[in-house]
This record gives sequence, C-alpha cells and structure tokens, in this order.
Amino acid sequence: MKVFLNLLVISIIIFSLGCTTKVDIPQELTDNYPRSVQFSVENKGDFLKKDALISIEVQDIKQKAADFNSKAYVIVSEGQELPSQMNDVNGNGEMDRLYILCDFSPGEKKIFYLLYAETGELSRTYQRRTQAELSHKFGGKFITNNEGRPEYLGGEFKNVSYLRVPDQHTDHTFFIRYEGPGWESDRIGYRFYLDWRNAIDIFGKKIPDMVLQNVGQDGFESYHEMSDWGMDILKVGDALGIGAMGMWYGGKVERVSKTDSVTCTIIADGPVQSQIRTNYFGWKVDDGKFDLQSDLSISAGSRLTKHLLKISGEPANLCTGIVKHEGTNLIQSPQDVSGWCYLATYGKQSLADDNLGMAIFYKKENLLNIAEDVNNQVIVLKPMDGKLKYYFLGAWEKEPGGIQTEEQFKIYLEEVKKELDSPLQIIF
Repeated sequence: MKVFLNLLVISIIIFSLGCTTKVDIPQELTDNYPRSVQFSVENKGDFLKKDALISIEVQDIKQKAADFNSKAYVIVSEGQELPSQMNDVNGNGEMDRLYILCDFSPGEKKIFYLLYAETGELSRTYQRRTQAELSHKFGGKFITNNEGRPEYLGGEFKNVSYLRVPDQHTDHTFFIRYEGPGWESDRIGYRFYLDWRNAIDIFGKKIPDMVLQNVGQDGFESYHEMSDWGMDILKVGDALGIGAMGMWYGGKVERVSKTDSVTCTIIADGPVQSQIRTNYFGWKVDDGKFDLQSDLSISAGSRLTKHLLKISGEPANLCTGIVKHEGTNLIQSPQDVSGWCYLATYGKQSLADDNLGMAIFYKKENLLNIAEDVNNQVIVLKPMDGKLKYYFLGAWEKEPGGIQTEEQFKIYLEEVKKELDSPLQIIF
C-alpha cells in the first residue's frame, strides 16, 4: 500500500551539495534518513506527464554522496514521499539503478530530495502497480507422449527468478505456466512464449489489480475465455505477435527459434517497474550464429513495454513487427517526422472480437525499411554498436478508460511520440 504521509510536517534545513534549502519534510523521515542528496527533474514538454518514470544510475548518486546506502533511502518532493525502487540491472548483486514515479505539469521543474541512512536497512512499501513473473512446475517429469512429443507430467507450479530452459522443453509441454514469463502494469499485461516460437502475446485487463499470479493455474485454456479480470486477447499464430524480435532474411521474418540454449531471469518485480531478461545463446540464422540478450520492462500507469536488445556478431539487421489480421487498418507516422516513429494497426482484432490497437515505436535513425511477410507487418532496423531499443504497446477497448475508436488511438499514438521525443531532464 502506498505510504500516505499524514505525519507532522516541519520545516527543516537540508544541507545538500554545498547549498542550503528550506523545505518541508516529515520529521519521521528525517529522523530515519538523516543524510540527503538534492537534484532536480524538468519536464521540457508542453504537456502533462502522468506517472512519469525517472531513471537514475546509482553511480551518478555516489558521485555526489559516496556513502549513499541503497538499502535505506526514501524520495521526497514538495514535502511528499514518492514511490520508488532499486534494481540490480547488471546482475552483479549490487543495486545500480533507481526508479521514481512522479507527475509533471507542462514545463514543470521539481526539486527532489534523496534521503538516506548511512547504514542498515529500512524498506518502504508502496502500492504494487507492476509485476513480472516466471513460473514452472516442480516435482514432475518429462515424458514422451503418444504423439512422440515431450510433455511434463505431474508437479506443481512455483515462481522462480531464473530458469535455464530445459533442452526437451518446447511448445505445449505444460511445464511453464502460461508458456513463458509474464509482465504487467495496472493498464495491460503481456507474456512471451519461452520456446521456439518466441512470440509476444497480450493479456487485456478489465481491472487495475495485478492478475498474472492467478493466470494459468487451472490449465492453458482458461485464460482464453473472458473472466472478471480480462483474458488473452491476441491470436498470434505463426507471427511475432506484438514487438517480438527476429531477423529479416530471405524476404521473411526469422524468429529466434534455433538456439544452443536459453536462460530467463526476472531482473525486477517491483511496485514502480518490472523487467525480464532473456539470453539466447547461439541463435542460428542461415550460416550465422549470434548471442542475443533481450530486456523487456514496463512501468506503472503505462501500456508501453520497452525492449532493449544486445547482439553479438554485427548482424545486417534485427526486425520486429505486428501480427497481421484481416479487417484492420495500418497506421504509420508521417514520413517526414524525426525522432521516434510508429507503425500500428487498429480494428476488431482481439480474440473477444472487439477493438484492439497495437503499435511499435522505433527511432528513425535505426530504420532500414518497412516490410511485410505472410504473417507480419515488419519493421527492419539497424542495431548500432550491437544495441537496439524500441517500444511496443497494446490498447484494448475494454480496459478501464480504454480507447474506443481509431481516431482516439491515432491521437494517443501522437501523444506517446511526444513523450518519447521529450524525455525528462535530470540535474544533480
């Protein structure tokens, strides 16, 4: 539950970075977190940023406060505590990135105070608005069924933070709950198939609560039917689904299907932001072989998934795309725009036979070409120094406050582009 500060607020003097500033901070916080670092964040856009995610590297904090303790800290702005969390993005056991959630008016600049204790651990509890999980069965065994396919019999599902995918695992082995890891915000949920298909699917949500922990507990079919929380709303088939990666080769998408091994890690499962990292070792495309790392993350209040890719071997391209469905309209950002661009579809393309919009946002500097094959609308992109970043989203009409028409969806796409083109400015 989000901490609401209804404690006595007193005026105190905070000494930070060699300057003195008078601010209002609850005494309970200054008693427990006596040291501080001050910084500012500015919204340079001429529009409201709600549930804006502020991302700060811990090394930048330690340049101003070498004794900063990531296990006992709190964020305050305008006298109010803000939801935040620490992530170990590098996977080395040390927290290296701070995430904060805050609203900004058009052009607004805010002062933030990072209060901390030099020693000890003092955790804070905030309302959970994101989740990431990976769940597979324990206590059973793989067998070969009557059709000659591997199948996992017996056992119970348990959540894990890491999995090396068993060599015998493939699609529909009943080993992994809802067939792969899932991630969600209070707006929408996603999953991807942790097998040769490597496609991304959408869970449409009718409620803001976290729901993934209950999905697939009673079998594979239940989440394809409408329930109180929502349902799986995307028919993926042989396509990428929405936002999965591949390589454009021979006039079609080569999915990440043939690999030497695959590992999956839940990097963060927090109230503000959640993140999943998957490493594909020895991805085979024609006579080439690549090691690929995929980071998928989502933040509170957002439909957007950020997809960060790192790849070895200097491939000619990477691609992503959207599954093709009949009766939908293709939407593209104008060709003369700069910065972030989008490719989207809209129409009655959900499994509930209602309106669903899907979009991918990519940097124009990465674009090689827009293409299509029999299954996908495709964006072919050029990694730079072995790295690539893009975003994708789904917008379902039945979500709370959902987008109802194509015109509303087009307006929303332009709003997302403006936000991506105008990131928050952080100054220490």
